[in-house]
Amino acid sequence: MKNITLPKITNFKKSDEYRSKIHNLIPGGAHTYSKGDDQFPTKSPAAITHAKGVYCWDLDGNKYLDTLMGLYSVSLGHAYEPVLEAVRTQLEKGVNFTRPSVIEMEMAEKFLSLVPQHDMIKFAKNGSVVTTAAVKLSRAYTGRHVVARPAEHPFYSYDDWFIGSTSCDFGIPNEIKQFTVTYKQDSLEDLERMFNEYPNQIACVISEPEKWIVLEPDFYQKAIALAHKHGALWIMDEMITGFKSDFPGSIKKFNAEPDFCTWGKGIANGFSFCALTGKKEIMEYGGIRRRGEPKVFLVSTTHGGETHGIAAAMATIDVYEKNNVIQHNHAIGDYFIRGVHEILTRRNLTEYFEITGFNWCVGLVVKNAQKEPDFFYRTLFMQEMIERGVLYQGILSPSFSHTTADIDFMLAAFDESCHVFERALESGYQNYLVGEEIKPVFRKFN
Repeated sequence: MKNITLPKITNFKKSDEYRSKIHNLIPGGAHTYSKGDDQFPTKSPAAITHAKGVYCWDLDGNKYLDTLMGLYSVSLGHAYEPVLEAVRTQLEKGVNFTRPSVIEMEMAEKFLSLVPQHDMIKFAKNGSVVTTAAVKLSRAYTGRHVVARPAEHPFYSYDDWFIGSTSCDFGIPNEIKQFTVTYKQDSLEDLERMFNEYPNQIACVISEPEKWIVLEPDFYQKAIALAHKHGALWIMDEMITGFKSDFPGSIKKFNAEPDFCTWGKGIANGFSFCALTGKKEIMEYGGIRRRGEPKVFLVSTTHGGETHGIAAAMATIDVYEKNNVIQHNHAIGDYFIRGVHEILTRRNLTEYFEITGFNWCVGLVVKNAQKEPDFFYRTLFMQEMIERGVLYQGILSPSFSHTTADIDFMLAAFDESCHVFERALESGYQNYLVGEEIKPVFRKFN
């Protein structure tokens, strides 16, 4: 292990003041539940003031290495200059007009050139809008109502069709809940079972192409063919995999031909730009050229065509096309995985931690003395990493700005945090953890 001096962050005075006020102003204290206070230890930054590259600063002036990079959305680095320059140029021209901006056609042509399987594209500002748009088109095209999704996948939309199928279903009518069903994510047999259980009812299957487990290279050819055999469409949700598993995403990696893809997060380096791509014969249902035919009110957002977000996405694509971003990010993930394995092996902790996911999204399961996944010990480990200057939720999402030196810093913090973890295994987490444990986002009660 390299000789690295780690900070010891203990001052969260302004963060605590922020926490004491924010829940009176914003339900949940944030605008996505994944950023909420119940997702972080008590000893953690409550809010970020600014970020650059792979580092961010909190209200108390504490500096952290960012590992999840804006919930996967920052693929190149915070305040990445080539993207900022494109945004500045566009801001001078205006960001929203009474008619579409010319940049909308430029982006449509550029993005679709990356996805030759699809013919048309629709823009939006967040992922829930485009996943719900794909579901709506699927229902219109097939004349069916039921949506299928993998049981293991935690999130696709804040809309009723998905939230009603989770434990967080309070406020969703029972009549709506019946229209979403689940299957086992990596099982073609269970997918077939589901279609047989709901014959001629399923409009579409929506699935993240890769979620913590490795699939066979031909899985999606078989899965999509199976869905089509039963008259259903396939939505490949590239919200997290896009610009990470491959470029543009897993649709290329698996040589898949889904009916739709939904895109967001890293495709604009943190700026708000999402998209739905799909086959023309289906996407046209949301257009205005099918004279005399029923019209699908697909996506209609005043801000969906904001020019600065589109400019950010075009600049991000340009960086990917001119540099080996995917290769770099995967190498960073591999470097971290090797370092973690070395630490866990040296400390005889391999049975208490489990590396999950992929080199572009490295997850960590933290276990208790009984070698079972445990939120208390996970929270303790996060607390210790944060104290050492690493803003860590148990996931590393590598960006183009991460270097091996940054990962060496992270591994040094990991190693020291393991030492605290060892003591907690012996005498109990209660002697080390400050405050409550983190909680699942999707839970029945607060």
